[in-house]
Amino acid sequence: MPTFKKITVSVIVHANLKQSWEALTSPSHIVNWNFASDDWCCPRATTDLKVNGVFNYRMESKDGKVGFDFNGKYTKVISQNLIEYVLGDDRTVSIELREFGEKTEVIESFDAETENSLELQKQGWQAILNNFKKYTEMIAPSNP
Repeated sequence: MPTFKKITVSVIVHANLKQSWEALTSPSHIVNWNFASDDWCCPRATTDLKVNGVFNYRMESKDGKVGFDFNGKYTKVISQNLIEYVLGDDRTVSIELREFGEKTEVIESFDAETENSLELQKQGWQAILNNFKKYTEMIAPSNP
């Protein structure tokens, strides 16, 4: 098994843990935030959120010229706390949620791939997480 460098990104979301978990794991929400820039989109998302369940997120440029499937298999799921999965190239990802009153910290650690610089990967994953924060705060009721 190859050795990968680990990258970590995080955000504080002004939404409670339940709201954050729902936005993070529900395909109807994922399609609204899972892209790094405004010229990309996520037209489809499927998840089977359980150990050995699989997910697939379709990532595409809005002009339809470029796209790819981001998919993997869940290796650990603790509701409203932790998701771990492995990608097809054996890289691993861990997403931890920590509740702070009506706020939720989301910490995502992932194995870097070798085609792009570490900084570019960190920026891209952070941009997606920032979109998650923006979307979740927009849909979360202010007084849950």
